[in-house]
Amino acid sequence: MEEQPDEKLLVLVNRLKQEKYPDADSLLLAGSVIRGEATSTSDLDIIVLYPELPNAYRDSYYYDNWPVEAFVHDLQTLTYFIDEIDAPTGVPSLATMVDDGKSVPSATELSKSAKVLAQASLRKGPEPWSIQTVNSARYMITDLIEDLKDSRNATESQAIASVLYSTIADFYFRIHGFWSAKGKTIPRRLRKVDPGFAERFEKAFSAVFLKNESQALISLVSDLLAPHGGPLFSGHRLEAPEEWRK
Repeated sequence: MEEQPDEKLLVLVNRLKQEKYPDADSLLLAGSVIRGEATSTSDLDIIVLYPELPNAYRDSYYYDNWPVEAFVHDLQTLTYFIDEIDAPTGVPSLATMVDDGKSVPSATELSKSAKVLAQASLRKGPEPWSIQTVNSARYMITDLIEDLKDSRNATESQAIASVLYSTIADFYFRIHGFWSAKGKTIPRRLRKVDPGFAERFEKAFSAVFLKNESQALISLVSDLLAPHGGPLFSGHRLEAPEEWRK
């Protein structure tokens, strides 16, 4: 269900459409302003929908002191980006924005079709990881955890943990068949799909970053990998394609 942003903001976004995208069918206002989480530095994320375009594009600029990130599409380019660009990464960024977006000035047949497309993709979920991908992720996490165990100082531990943060989250999401997330979206998404794991995840990383204590994170990884074969190092082999020659 769409949240209702501040009425003044809707007026501003409608004016933006009229001035910058007068021929567009509609806009979808998404991001933190829709979720009620906007801060003084938040930007406006908008999907601009046209009946037809020569090509999709992304536009960044300021409007009325707001930083704006505009994703400009027609239905065909939107379909391509959702299915061919975002879906293979496991992170449904554009589909989520479209699904969450508030139609401005109002819903149209095109904006409704865009939402149906996004919702179908989100319901379908990501492609399951292959055994090879699972093993590669296990190997990478194992390698990083061994580095963390042997870390010589707090700076090294923080550097290793910063890589583990997204790597562990991605493994958790994908191994459970969920869409993944990146950056600041990770904790919000974890809390939504598994509040208990999210709490343990956050405490483990806080211990590394604030106290230089890594045992909670090492234990978290051990429990996460255990149902999938545990840590992986010995015997892991990754074949390069024959055509990788120069």
